[in-house]
Amino acid sequence: MIDPRRLRVLRALADHGTVTAAAAALHLTPSAVSQQLAALESEAGHPLLLRKGRRVSLTPAGELLVAHAHVVAAELERAQATLDALASGSAGRVAVAAFASAITQVVAPALKALRERSIELSVRDAEGHESVRLLVDGEIDVAITEEHRTTDRLTRFPLYTEPFDVVLPPGHALSGGPVELQALADEDWVVTLPGNPLRDVVEMACAQAGFTPRIRHTSDDFRAIQALVAAGAGVALAPRNAVRGTPIAGTPPLRRVVAAVRRGTEDHPLIQVVFEELNRLQ
Repeated sequence: MIDPRRLRVLRALADHGTVTAAAAALHLTPSAVSQQLAALESEAGHPLLLRKGRRVSLTPAGELLVAHAHVVAAELERAQATLDALASGSAGRVAVAAFASAITQVVAPALKALRERSIELSVRDAEGHESVRLLVDGEIDVAITEEHRTTDRLTRFPLYTEPFDVVLPPGHALSGGPVELQALADEDWVVTLPGNPLRDVVEMACAQAGFTPRIRHTSDDFRAIQALVAAGAGVALAPRNAVRGTPIAGTPPLRRVVAAVRRGTEDHPLIQVVFEELNRLQ
């Protein structure tokens, strides 16, 4: 096994041409440099040096090993820089929980850029209310959730806003144009489960339209909600990035999506870089 410390000596010799000059550059004695080079030749199993008086040149094997030494040195420099960044708090791993469409919208697109900045994201699919619980319990570092689900224990940063659309069965009489919510008062409804913040949005929107939705089916999976609606089980409201439906007439309910962290962690360098990349995509 070749000792990388001796590769440094070989590089210095290639750069400076003599053992004495290499020793001065490395702050070693000439005899120490000669010993390191002799040991390196033994490790490599090939003659590396041609000695001509006081000057030394490299054999083909020596030149090849110097080329590899440059690569090794660059990787060691990169490793040291990464460790320095880790020690300063600007590199490492961040655990993020987000609902499915937010993963598609902002989290996944940020992965590559963050990786290039020495930050690895650990991503967990979780609905907004669940991600807040995970954040408060310390199981994750960042929760992508709805604005109104956060508490005063958290600091939140806005990411994006999306409107809700009406999801209608194929051939429904109201398909094709903006839908007045009150026109759906007599429909069966497919909604999310109790505790899911989107259910609160649906019930509030219906209340403002003057009725209470007749809930027949529930699911937290928008693919399942879409399938149930397509099968004629009822109608639904869904955020536009989750399911593309029919626009709502007037001012639609909105989902305001935020990135939330535990209060006090918002100034951590890692968290700031993650927020920067998430917002860059908006």
